[in-house]
This record gives sequence, structure tokens and C-alpha cells, in this order.
Amino acid sequence: MLVRAGLHTVQVIGVPEGPAPDADAVVVALKSRTTPAADAVRESLAALHWLRAAGARQFYFKYCSTFDSTPAGNIGPVAEALMAALDTDFTIACPAFPENGRTVFRGHLFVGDALLSDSGMREHPLTPMRDANLVRVLQAQSRGPVGLLRYDTVAQGPEAIHERMAALRGDGVRLAVADAIDNDDLRALAEACADLPLITAGSGVALGLPAAYAARGWLQPDAAAASLPAVGGAAAVLSGSCSTATNAQVLHWLQSGRPAFRVDALALAAGAPVADEALAWARERIAAAPVLIYATSAPQEVKAVQAALGTERAGQLVEHALARIAAGLGRLGVRRFVVAGGETSGAVVQALNVRTLRIGATIDPGVPWTQAEGRPLLLALKSGNFGSVDFFAKALTQVE
Repeated sequence: MLVRAGLHTVQVIGVPEGPAPDADAVVVALKSRTTPAADAVRESLAALHWLRAAGARQFYFKYCSTFDSTPAGNIGPVAEALMAALDTDFTIACPAFPENGRTVFRGHLFVGDALLSDSGMREHPLTPMRDANLVRVLQAQSRGPVGLLRYDTVAQGPEAIHERMAALRGDGVRLAVADAIDNDDLRALAEACADLPLITAGSGVALGLPAAYAARGWLQPDAAAASLPAVGGAAAVLSGSCSTATNAQVLHWLQSGRPAFRVDALALAAGAPVADEALAWARERIAAAPVLIYATSAPQEVKAVQAALGTERAGQLVEHALARIAAGLGRLGVRRFVVAGGETSGAVVQALNVRTLRIGATIDPGVPWTQAEGRPLLLALKSGNFGSVDFFAKALTQVE
């Protein structure tokens, strides 16, 4: 979202030890969504400390556009810890991303035409979301009062938003869920919040920040910010997400007659050499065409595997296998990877020893191509619920 609005943006994997890369914006990627709340807070504060030392002017705690979390966190605890560290008493919470069908109206999160609680997120294997009322969800995770910045205020623009935020702050509200139903709402929120020390949101609000920064003279957006070098070599798709969207994308690939290999979690648990088998299978095919290696399963299959193995062990087995496969594919000459699933993406970049990603052009809303800094390696890291049904083929076509 920052790059498409003209900011040169780099993502670092984990908190770096050295200086900040040359960029307008730096994203510190943490695996904190599903870790214990205390660990998520500690990691987020470490990232904040590094970013402050690097000279960052504003901080943005980004979470998923489906706000998926648990009553224990981690959105509320991390937001409040960052607020305390920055000595600020107010910020917004807005996961809206209208281009991907995520809208917030009267404090309720919609996925398309359905409430979040009626969407596929209801059966998420790690963070099932069965309440669409974000004020209630966030209040359960937060110590301070949570309020609502309603759509009728947001629609009036930045000045009205400023006034309402001041009123909420005066009432003791520390976190305010902000309604947003289209990109104009996101831009208005970005302008109104550009001077706050901290914003918490999905990626959507970032769409309006570059213009707000430029208006303040902080930087000049660059239309070529998304440019990445061409990279040759083989291509592969790795899919560990079991979301509704990714299931449809895998099915589309299979129905198109493209080569695919399924990773069976129960076979992994039984000690079968699934990763070696997948790599042997891929070795015979990747020179001719991109391949898909997937552990994606329908919800009922996921439940059966979790019942047999336990949720945590099932996830770890699949992540470890896909990480091993990614490393092996790299040795086989794969230089363009499409990866489906947040947890899977984290495992893959770690296996490929990627520490810094330069962000490139958008494939579908919320999903760009990226380049491993200083290496001939391109990665498209896709949230499970994002992307069109033909996303895998579309992504690879862009970098042929």
C-alpha cells in the first residue's frame, strides 16, 4: 500500500541488529500474531526501539484485515504497550481493506457481504473469529476503554475526524475502532491520523499516508517506487494456508491441469519422507513449468488432522516440511516463489535465509512481488485470504 502510493519500502524479517536500509518506510515483520501475548509485546517493543533508533517519524502497528486474534490478544496488548512506550494516550484501530472486501461499519467487520463471524474466518484453525463486533473484540483484549469512530463522522473528512478523536480522548477512550467502507474513508483517516505517534490498522490506512506525508514536506513520493529487477530461473508455488480463498486457488491450479504435489500432514506425522518425495517429484518438472506443492485442505480435513495430531503439532509439521521443501527448491534453481499463508511465508523466508525484502508491484490488492535484497530471488508472499482465484498463475505471469 505504501509502495503503490510512491514510497520506497523495505521489509526486514525480525528485528535487525544493524542500521536501517535505504528506504522511505521500513516494515519489521514479526511472527507475533499467534505467539503468547507477552512474547508478542516483547517482540513489538524491540521492533519499536530499533525503528526509533533508526529515526522513524511515525509508527504503524499492522495486523490482519480480518482482525483475527483471541480474547487474550494480541492486538490489544501490543497496541497498549506501544502506546505506553510512545507516551501517547490515543490511537485508532481500523482493519478495513475495501479492495479486498474488508469493511467496517458501525464497528462491525464485514468480509464481502457477510459479517466476519459468518465468513470462513469462523473456522480459522488458529484464531477463529466468531464475533464481528470489533469494539467488543478489542475491549476483551484491552485494559483501557475502547470506543467507536463512526462512519458518519469519517464521511465528513479529516477535520470532523480530528474533532471526534479529541472528544473520545476527553471521554477517556484510548483505542477507537474506526469505520471505513471505501478508499476515501481510508484517505480521510490517514490524513487525520498522520500526526499521531502511533496508528494501528490493517494495511488499508497506509494507502493515504504518503500523500499526507508529502503535504507535510516529509518526503516526495516516487512513481517508480515499485520497480524491481527481472529475475530468471525456475518458479514454484508453496501453499500452506487452509483459508477459503487459498482452497479455491489450489483447486483452480489443479483444474487447469498444472503440476501439483500434495503434502499430507498425517504422513508427515507417521515419519514418511514427504519433503524428499516432493523435491524428487519437483526435480523432474520445474525445468518445464512452474509447480505447486501444497498442504492446503478443506476445513473438515483440517479438523480431522488437528483432532489426530493436535493443532500446534499439525501446524508445525506442515511448516517445517514446506520450509525444507523451499530450501531444496532453492538449491534446484527456483528463483521465483509464490507462497500462500502467513505462517508458511514466515517459514519459507527463514528457510531461504531472507532477511530483507524490497517491495515491488501489486499482483492483487494487498499482495506485491518482493525481491530478496541483493539476491536474484523474487517472492510473492500471500495472506491466506487474499488474491483472486487465478492468483498463482497471475503472479507468475507478471515475472515471466
